[in-house]
Amino acid sequence: MDGRDLVRSVKMFGSAGAAQGLRTVRAAWRRRRADAVGLPARGAERARVPGPVVDVQSGPGGGIVRFGRSALRITVDVNGAVFWGWDGAGPEPSYALAGRCPEPDPRAVLEPDKDGGWRVVSERVTVVVSRHGAVEVRTPGGVTLRRDLPPRWWEPVGGGEARWVQRSEVAADARFFGLGGRAAGPRLRGGTYRLWNTDPGHTFAPGDDPLYITMPVQMVVADAATHLVFHDTTWDGTVTLREGEEGAGSGHDRAGTSEVRMDGGPLRCWVIVGTPARVLHAWAALTGAPALPPAWALGHHHARWGFGSEREVRRIVAGYREHGLPLDAVHLDIDHYDAHRVFTVDTENFPKLPDLADELRRDGIRLVSIVDAAVKAEPGDAVYDGGTAEDAFVRDAAGQVAQGLVWPGESVFPDFTRARTRAWWGGLYEERLAQGFSGFWHDMNEPTSFTAFGENTLPRSVRHDLEGRGGDHREAHNVYALCMARAGYEGLRELVPQERPFVFSRSGWAGMQRYGGTWSGDVATGWPGLRASLSLVLGLGLCGVPYSGPDVGGFDGSPSPELYLRWFQLGAYLPLFRTHASLRAGRREPWEFGEETVGHARVALVERRRLLPYFVTLAHLARRTGAPYVRPLWWGAPEDRTLRDCEDAFLLGDCLLVAPVLDPGADRRAVQLPRGRWYDTVTGQAYEGPGQVLDAPLSRIPVLARAGAVLPVRGADGGLELEVWAPAPGRTGGGLVVPDAGDGWDEPEVERYTARREGPRVVVERDGEVGPVEPAYPVRVRGLDRE
Repeated sequence: MDGRDLVRSVKMFGSAGAAQGLRTVRAAWRRRRADAVGLPARGAERARVPGPVVDVQSGPGGGIVRFGRSALRITVDVNGAVFWGWDGAGPEPSYALAGRCPEPDPRAVLEPDKDGGWRVVSERVTVVVSRHGAVEVRTPGGVTLRRDLPPRWWEPVGGGEARWVQRSEVAADARFFGLGGRAAGPRLRGGTYRLWNTDPGHTFAPGDDPLYITMPVQMVVADAATHLVFHDTTWDGTVTLREGEEGAGSGHDRAGTSEVRMDGGPLRCWVIVGTPARVLHAWAALTGAPALPPAWALGHHHARWGFGSEREVRRIVAGYREHGLPLDAVHLDIDHYDAHRVFTVDTENFPKLPDLADELRRDGIRLVSIVDAAVKAEPGDAVYDGGTAEDAFVRDAAGQVAQGLVWPGESVFPDFTRARTRAWWGGLYEERLAQGFSGFWHDMNEPTSFTAFGENTLPRSVRHDLEGRGGDHREAHNVYALCMARAGYEGLRELVPQERPFVFSRSGWAGMQRYGGTWSGDVATGWPGLRASLSLVLGLGLCGVPYSGPDVGGFDGSPSPELYLRWFQLGAYLPLFRTHASLRAGRREPWEFGEETVGHARVALVERRRLLPYFVTLAHLARRTGAPYVRPLWWGAPEDRTLRDCEDAFLLGDCLLVAPVLDPGADRRAVQLPRGRWYDTVTGQAYEGPGQVLDAPLSRIPVLARAGAVLPVRGADGGLELEVWAPAPGRTGGGLVVPDAGDGWDEPEVERYTARREGPRVVVERDGEVGPVEPAYPVRVRGLDRE
């Protein structure tokens, strides 16, 4: 909160807002004072570079190259991922890795290169280290994908964490993606991006940065190959990107550049080279398979900050039923808590919450609870007393329990970087389960602490366990929410072992997909916010987080019926489909926007329900391969530069192309199509790329099916059937099906189907153990009449 926020609080809430503003000023003063006392003074610094090579030591998968003033450890693992770390840094300990580091590839060896350098050659990549510490990543054919210049450190003369910078060059044609959840994108243009998970304290739109989830994960797409680079340090930092230019300056190319600056932590990174699918498969193997959401979580969710009572929840559910709108989950925000205190219930307005949950579940609707990270600092509060007994809360540099200001007032914060604290916190979800909740929505976990005139976070000097290593908030901040998600997920696995947990989190870090997904946070109501919603989902998917979605309609403000409907239509094709609004935005249910809007929204909801078997299949494939549900158009053809620059459409799996309407007043839109034939799923009209202009009436957005696609869909009787789009003459097609409609831990078989032309017919067969077999489901062929 700044001065303008203080004035706004007074206008909106009167004296209560003024009192809140004054509390944030006091919190800001307290935070600054804590850091002034608790953080070491920086003082004079000494710059250092690696120096020349003096010695090498071979080892499994690579080895160690020693320079005059540093040493570089380099290893290629069995999945083809390359690790290197300076100053003795190894891949462990790491919050990003899933379990132990992969085994090194025994075929990769460290060998001499020209000009006094060294190299490691493997099946998928060659890594060359120059005699002064530059590191090049090359394709097996010798094309350079990335060249890291020798790093530079600034070390405090009196001791302490060294700052460092790593400058890199990439191909002139390369494009940058990733870095977590970014409102601008998904392609990241030139500029500086901060790596510090941040609650902006207001709704955001393109241009706001950083946001709730930052990750030092870049996916770089070039003609020669795609590569992912991950700088594995959790400290605050920045990434400055500049795209290259071909033919710049007397016909010479200008390389693209990336400059990573960190305030501390090890200088270590992973690089994975290959196709986008191969890269994310290896990334998931390294950082963990995405959690599999229960089938109901792939339906439609409705939330509002301000339901206020059981009666209002029932009214909303009845409205969905009355208007013929499918609904799968209702989310309760902090207003259902007793005075905003976590793991409590306002028994006056929600006197029979378990009965409400049972009633909803009988109608096929699950109840989802918000869970904030902060705990009210009040003796007598059960969570506070339990955490105090467990010594669970973070402390300041003087050893006192640190406090911040959040919705309950003065609050304390569990240290989720401590295993014992995670176990204690995970056990608290038993209270939520007893209230009838089936899923959990982690909020305010950057962590947020309201302060004026600065960042809404804890002092950087507060202490954390960091799995027994010890450290402060500078190192723990970015992984705080990741560790909270782990606590919730593992606690639910223990409490309800027969069900897949459903957890999604506003903040997180690399590897958060192991425990669930995320949502956009407080995206601004407006057409720019709609565009940012798609950017966030695409960018997070390329960082290995496949399950995400926005607040449909934006978090605050009053969308026009057109904006709300276009947002709703986009949300129907995203993994997390949730309508949500703030207390101040008022009622945002589809019928509040008029009969025309609710009619078109019904069409989108019914289509989402019909496609649920396809979403379930995509969820299983994401778990097994790391591939996101929502993919950029260049996913299967990253060498196609036109597709590489397309940011306003996406692939849903391999079979569908979705072209949302992102501008007001549009009833047609241009679409860049990947190679091949595509069918409009409503009209059946066939198109062949590259560019097309498609009808986009208010009633729908363009959705195209790839020729030959085999999609699992829900039939009229509720059973699974196959929708097959005719292959082009002389072509074949296919698709995958994972038949799972539950929320248990069974691992259904992946069924593979092929579709081929035989004269005027389309033949669909399943791959069996001894040859093709007839499908076990009804088959409906579409597109033949459009030849």
